[in-house]
Amino acid sequence: MPEIQRSTEDAGLILTHLFFPSINHEMFMAVLRKQGFLPILVEFFASYLVGRSTVYCWNTFQSDSRSADVGVGQGSALSPVISGLFIAPVMKLFYIKAAPLNMTLLSFVDDGTILAQSKQLDDNNVGLHKAYKIIYLLFVAFALALEHDKTELFHFSHRQDAYNPSLDLGYAPHTGATPLKPKTCWRYLGFYFDHRLTFHEHVRYYATKAFTTVQAMRMLGNSTRGLSPKQRRLLYRSCVVPIATYGYRLWYFDGARNKGVMNQLKRMQRKAALWITGAFRTSPSGGLEALAGLIPVHLMLKKLAMRAVYHVATLSDTHPLCSMLGEGLLKRAEPHARSATLMTPAMRGKVKSTVMEVDERVHTLTESFEPFAPEARPGDRLLDRYADRLHFDERDPGQDRRPYLDELIAKARANPLTVLAATDGSVPQSNQYQAASAAIIYKGHRKLERTCYVSGRVTAPDAELNAISCAVRLAVKQANCQHIMAFSLSVCRALQEWFEADDLRRITFIYVPSALRWDIHGEAHKYVTELKVRVGRRKTDNSIDALRSRAAHSVLDSWSSTFQDPTYQGSEFLELQQPDGRPLQPSYLNGGPWLSTFGHSITEFARVAGV
Repeated sequence: MPEIQRSTEDAGLILTHLFFPSINHEMFMAVLRKQGFLPILVEFFASYLVGRSTVYCWNTFQSDSRSADVGVGQGSALSPVISGLFIAPVMKLFYIKAAPLNMTLLSFVDDGTILAQSKQLDDNNVGLHKAYKIIYLLFVAFALALEHDKTELFHFSHRQDAYNPSLDLGYAPHTGATPLKPKTCWRYLGFYFDHRLTFHEHVRYYATKAFTTVQAMRMLGNSTRGLSPKQRRLLYRSCVVPIATYGYRLWYFDGARNKGVMNQLKRMQRKAALWITGAFRTSPSGGLEALAGLIPVHLMLKKLAMRAVYHVATLSDTHPLCSMLGEGLLKRAEPHARSATLMTPAMRGKVKSTVMEVDERVHTLTESFEPFAPEARPGDRLLDRYADRLHFDERDPGQDRRPYLDELIAKARANPLTVLAATDGSVPQSNQYQAASAAIIYKGHRKLERTCYVSGRVTAPDAELNAISCAVRLAVKQANCQHIMAFSLSVCRALQEWFEADDLRRITFIYVPSALRWDIHGEAHKYVTELKVRVGRRKTDNSIDALRSRAAHSVLDSWSSTFQDPTYQGSEFLELQQPDGRPLQPSYLNGGPWLSTFGHSITEFARVAGV
């Protein structure tokens, strides 16, 4: 956040008293009409909010049914939507009335935050005092009430002294001799903020919480009884890791100083590895983590961060995060006053944050996304509209499929209205070559079309889906075609118009293992594997799955390289070999080689860990 390096910023947290029960129905209907929603939607909400009742229970006592027509039910799935629609005009009016104050208002259901920024903390307090009065009067006008006693104040500043001024809020109990005192650490939506945004308190809290959780898990087993090592690892990965890494992108990014906070997480994971393996407390951490199939903390965070970067591309065009990014990622969002779009080149080089890291790296991804595609809406999806015309081969892939496939293709070739499509994708093992996709179209024994093209750096499923999409687009163009048989598995947008044109049209997807080298699918496999295209100097297409997979393989390679150091794994670590003579390498996939082999037995794995 570049502004914090040059100035101070204050946050004032406000809480709405009984927000959901206080929403006035008539006011809400007026808001919807003013915002231009269709009358049918207004009528729906008008009928949705009335005629409700509730029952109160206390131990074995149950009250009579009571009317609950006031407000909005807090447990309702529509409550967050209603709260956003209702509070939107409050925020708009605030920005109009508080325009000279240069304030920012954030809202998360019934939690509101007013942000003030200036060169001096005292100036911020003056602005917050005025802004609070404006928001209070607006809430009163909308029949809402603020809980003054739950209002919080926090100063963000790089000052070296301990100056932390209080705020006369203007409303009891924070007036005169009892002003609102700023917090030394601010908890907001589960995140812990400190004055200089180092997030040391955030990491300390969640590392401690994760550590105590691991401590409590010891009652579930030891080196002789209880949960098996596999179950312990699963429990740790499912229940402890999400706690330890909650909000990690606040403090983990390129250029961040996090060596101290990382050590807290390393101590926590060492405790977990000792419990999982049943090893001695003096065992080296490197060998312990390898035995337990736990990737080192710094590599785990690196993998998570690298994979998270590309999720930004899947956000909607008006997502708030897009407003903080650079021009190429802004989409249809309005740029924030502190966004990367408005930064000078010199400032971009100085600022270090997760947003800047995303803005720099996400351009590697070339795959495009449509978050709210009409074909993905419930009720409009192909499987929703044409369930009886989309057929999937459900035979057990483990069975001998050749006789079944021979019979199936013979019937299809005998039908003049059936088009056959054989598809396959190929991903070379060498990173020097790009993936390829191929599709061949037949009618009877006659080959109509075939195509083979480069798919870029993608995963095998991506290459297969590219081939299927191409095959379907070619098949639906064929004349006198009522039935498509695609020897693979997927659906695509091209089928939408084809289905709508004729009620008799249908498509069948059939799984064919490439190892069978069967008939037309074998020809497609041979065709696609013949295409070898090197990765050139020009920008290569990269899918999100391929980049995420590359991030995972990168940290595994780093782990394997570090593991070769005897001081890391331990001088007495027993080196086991694979059947081909190569030494076992650490991995977190399927629990790693040691845990997947010996992890079914507590005592056996404890012996392995103690060797």
